[in-house]
Amino acid sequence: MKSLHLSFLILLLAGVLHGAYAQKSEINSQNGKAISGYDPVGYFKLGKPVLGKAEFKASYGGAEWYFSSKENMDLFLKSPNDYLPQYGGYCAFGVAGGYKAKISPEAWSIVNGKLYLNYNKSVQADWLKERDTMIQKADKNWTEVKKK
Repeated sequence: MKSLHLSFLILLLAGVLHGAYAQKSEINSQNGKAISGYDPVGYFKLGKPVLGKAEFKASYGGAEWYFSSKENMDLFLKSPNDYLPQYGGYCAFGVAGGYKAKISPEAWSIVNGKLYLNYNKSVQADWLKERDTMIQKADKNWTEVKKK
């Protein structure tokens, strides 16, 4: 529980110090790239984060999504809701706490067929300890958090 509080404080401080990351957008994009340019389909098909390529880029939901192959791009465009990260790609731990936070593409989980991203692997470890509760809180908070 102590590490959970520490993670919360770290994210809260990060949010204060890095106000530029508190985007008004429902989709978290860094430098115009959703998931920092990582392929959302790759998490599902390959079981790991894979950097997308500029030649396989598509606009969706007001953000640019990058893919490692044309096949992955086509799969996404055919059924984006199957591959979109939850909470617009913001940190699931942060959304559970009521705020937006940036993510590390390397800190991810697929739960019940949905992609969840976290601030970093340390925060992810704390999120995983109370994963189901965190998802319930984030699901409840997302309607308001996405407006911020």
